[in-house]
Amino acid sequence: MSDDPHGLDRGLTNYGDRDFARFLRRSFARSMGISPGLLNKPVVGIAMTPSGFNNCHRSMPELVEAVSRGVLAAGALPRPFPTVSLGEVFLNPTSMMYRNLMAMDTEEMIGAQPMDAVVLIGGCDKTVPAQLMGAASADLPAVQLVTGPMSTGRHRGQRLGACTDCRGFWAKYRAGTVDAEEIAEVEGRLSVTAGTCAVMGTASTMACITEALGMSLPGTAAIPAVHSDRLVAAEESGRAAVRLIETKIRPSQVITRKSVENAIRVLMALSGSTNAIVHLTAIAGRLGIRIPPERFNQISDETPVLVDLKPVGQGYMEDFHAAGGMGALLRELKPLLHLDTVDIEGRTLAERLEEPAGWIDRAVIRPVSEPVSPLGGLVSLSGSLAPDGAIFKRAAATPALFETEGRAVVFTGLEDLSARIDDPELDVKAGDILVLQNAGPHAAGMPEAGYLPIPKKLAQAGVKDMVRISDARMSGTAFGSIVLHVAPEAAIGGPLAAVRDGDRIRLSIREKRIDLLVAPEEIARRMQGFQPPPAPKRGYKALYRRTVTQAPDGCDFDFLASGSPNR
Repeated sequence: MSDDPHGLDRGLTNYGDRDFARFLRRSFARSMGISPGLLNKPVVGIAMTPSGFNNCHRSMPELVEAVSRGVLAAGALPRPFPTVSLGEVFLNPTSMMYRNLMAMDTEEMIGAQPMDAVVLIGGCDKTVPAQLMGAASADLPAVQLVTGPMSTGRHRGQRLGACTDCRGFWAKYRAGTVDAEEIAEVEGRLSVTAGTCAVMGTASTMACITEALGMSLPGTAAIPAVHSDRLVAAEESGRAAVRLIETKIRPSQVITRKSVENAIRVLMALSGSTNAIVHLTAIAGRLGIRIPPERFNQISDETPVLVDLKPVGQGYMEDFHAAGGMGALLRELKPLLHLDTVDIEGRTLAERLEEPAGWIDRAVIRPVSEPVSPLGGLVSLSGSLAPDGAIFKRAAATPALFETEGRAVVFTGLEDLSARIDDPELDVKAGDILVLQNAGPHAAGMPEAGYLPIPKKLAQAGVKDMVRISDARMSGTAFGSIVLHVAPEAAIGGPLAAVRDGDRIRLSIREKRIDLLVAPEEIARRMQGFQPPPAPKRGYKALYRRTVTQAPDGCDFDFLASGSPNR
């Protein structure tokens, strides 16, 4: 037997007789119609995530076929295998609760099955971070392939793309300016092709961040799902995985502190999803990398928003691809990037950016001299209401609300919010601050509930935005003056749990603070006898509740982080 087994000889099943295990494995492999010659080849696993409950992954069979074609052409044996698939809008209570389950599944199947490298195919919001978390922990040579964004639809002469436009139309419907007949028409025109959301939401942000990290092939982040080049990218990803078997470049060599900082730069320039902060923190945390809030804010203040896409701007992901995509954006950011990072091809970022740039549409990807905004899209907040931090997407917010002091209108949970937000008797005025408690990772799995709707009576009066605060997340496709990821969350006794109707809250984006203007002794009095919400008693949800960390630590499981006893 070889001292360095490869292919089907890797990780033999333990029967107490290695030669018998090899004999039995090869026999069963031949039952699948694999020729003896291919049995001796290196193996590339293909982590595939199709599901009837995941519209973003509708093109998965074509992508698996194309990756397999590339693997075979490069001289290795492709072996597709399934893992958990997370379709954002089809999961209850939220897909975030199951990201860690998918990450565990991915890590364990990479390690348990015989493969020399792996191609990870994902797309919908939590699937790519889950796959990268699993790949980082397994640390086997890996290539990330994304499914790609949807193409836009049309409605009465207007381009539509999920899901920013769905929120815009729904807000108009709530305000009474769009009727039931039209909203029904829009429902069938928002999502008209395979792929992920058509705007710079979480899925698109994670695709771009993955390319910035160096874990996917250059130029593949923004190719539309229905474009023929998406299949070419899949085939090339299969070839790249075979090359990785020779170069032995592992995720731990690609995902470094410097590449994570590059990814944060890209996040700021894209004005990407707030969710990406939680996911990137979790991915980096698997390798012991942590970027402090001060450094995060420094990067944000140094990095202009350069990409004009919804929800912040006007364009869609298909426009970003046609405009030059990640290659064009990285060239604009070049003076701010760590150029000595290495990608899965073994090239430094400097070497990649030495290649000639193609045509760039400056209406979509701005030059540094003419940014969409001179400051990055997201900031980290601290203060008495969020001692461990919170997140604010300033690029999607109303500047007039950046320095706000207002009266709190408190909702104690998701059911309370649903029951009272549109009550005509709700005591709320335009200058108030809406506060949602008990929507964090422990209380509710941290759903995308932070985009609290404007109370109907205010929406009908023309109010477009208010400051909204919660320990929840919001969709990357959403917009507004919203403070998210407040930590510690209310359910574990954070100050958010002490907020009461009528309290004064102060938000200062200039100072990067969010403060509850209540005396500390009064907060302590209110928290006497605090009781956390009841915990699930069995199954995965009980495990989640016991071990999930707070947002500043990526909402990963404490026993999966780097340095934990099980690693």
